[in-house]
Amino acid sequence: MKLDLVVRAARILTLDPERPVATALGVLGDRIVGFDEEIAGLEALRTEDFGDATVTPGLIDAHCHTAWWGLGLAAIDLAAARGLDELYAMIAAEVARLDALGDADAWVHGTGFNQSHHDGAFPDIARLDELTGNRPLYLRHTSGHASITNSATLRLVGALDPGFADPVGGVVVRDAAGRPTGLVEEAAQGLVQALLLPYSTARLVDALEAATSRYAAQGITSFTEAGVGGGWIGHSPIEVAAYQAAAESGRLHARAQLMPAIDALRPLAGHAADFAREGAGAGLDLGIRFGFGDELVRFGHVKVFLDGSLLGATAAVTEDYCGHEHNTGYLLDEPAVYRERALAAYRSGWPLALHAIGDAAIDLALDVIEEAQERYGARAVPCRIEHFGIARPDQVERAARLSIAVTPQAGFIGPLGDQMAARVGAERESWLYRGRSIIDAGILLAGSSDLPVADNDLRRGMQAAVDRRTDSGAVLGAAEAITPEEALRTHTEWAARATGQIADKGTLERGKLADLTVFSASPLTAPRIDELEIVATMLGGALSHDARSAAS
Repeated sequence: MKLDLVVRAARILTLDPERPVATALGVLGDRIVGFDEEIAGLEALRTEDFGDATVTPGLIDAHCHTAWWGLGLAAIDLAAARGLDELYAMIAAEVARLDALGDADAWVHGTGFNQSHHDGAFPDIARLDELTGNRPLYLRHTSGHASITNSATLRLVGALDPGFADPVGGVVVRDAAGRPTGLVEEAAQGLVQALLLPYSTARLVDALEAATSRYAAQGITSFTEAGVGGGWIGHSPIEVAAYQAAAESGRLHARAQLMPAIDALRPLAGHAADFAREGAGAGLDLGIRFGFGDELVRFGHVKVFLDGSLLGATAAVTEDYCGHEHNTGYLLDEPAVYRERALAAYRSGWPLALHAIGDAAIDLALDVIEEAQERYGARAVPCRIEHFGIARPDQVERAARLSIAVTPQAGFIGPLGDQMAARVGAERESWLYRGRSIIDAGILLAGSSDLPVADNDLRRGMQAAVDRRTDSGAVLGAAEAITPEEALRTHTEWAARATGQIADKGTLERGKLADLTVFSASPLTAPRIDELEIVATMLGGALSHDARSAAS
């Protein structure tokens, strides 16, 4: 037998306890067939020798927003602005650019706004109107849970009309006199999105190619897109077609697992024995459910937004935010509505992924999952709580009892940790984006970036999980620090288990996909994980990124 590929390196960390380390790995097709002595003497069509580098299972980002980020790569990068004058200058330059193109209807788009870069201040709508005139403006907050608009945009969505009512689960923020400030929170963003949607499949494919080529450079071989096809998080009713088209044309450079937004599901009926004999469920047409697809594009959990963001103080908490008396955030709909819709999806075969950042939202998420499992039985794939941002000790214990997977973002600790700590205060600071207590409780801890809320440099996120250090140098919840090996497992084995894909990825074993990340040194022993380089990335044994060729 002749192998298609042999990979050699000083260290191959398999994360398989039966064979934790190797120096050679054989590939046939896109699957691993053996290691070291198992492939000794076999010829191969190709050999990749990475010398002193370290090979690990391909990195998995278990929760990110790929299309959103890819589309935003062409927008103004507001994350670079420091001070509102600099932000205003960026907007003025973009207006001038659009004027020069002669496109009078073009929108001014920006992404990555964070008020902490401007001493807590938000842009003044009068100044924005002066800069943009009649051009619509749409600036996304880094959290994704708020946007900044101008009067032209608000006029288009009807927010300036007498009798305008905020949509369920969202707010057009107004000042004391009742005038819009330009800030649009949560589901109210859907009013603006409706003016832009749907994006064309061709434009989405371009965005996916731009995004996933950058993923490959970060060592990412798989990702979970946390919401497609509906709600304010979706980009087209046929968004899945864009992923298929990107895969078919060789323009998808990482494996995609797609979470349909619960808004994309519709009532389903079938045989009287279907859907746990309750007569109806909720899902996609033809009963398509979790796991449907192929190795490049596959359906994951159903995504349900319960609350907002911590940075915007819209996440639902049980105690006031610091400096925000009587503000405990809010749920985006009534608990009874969530219960009805989520249970209908679960009994139709969809495991649940519930966005819950505040502890009040986590309480609701736990209630819904517990009822689903008691009524219809536990699934082989665990339900998930996305973010699990402000988790009380009793909630950690309950999540363990229910065998839930959680996806807190360690990558938030550096750039956002100081803001988050200020929001909740010293008494709740140790509850933020936990690590150690989750692992010790026996809960699956899946690593994720939540890109573009934070960047998807997973090495930086893994280092933050280990040292818990914010950009100011403070340590956020020192007792929640985890080991380098655990940090690596969050983005490999544990992410694969939480996404229901451990049979194909997450560890390096015979029969699994040859998805590999090549680090310049071992992430288990390097002084700092975030200082390692990504030498190469392999998808099914094919190079999706090769820094060696770029350097030569």
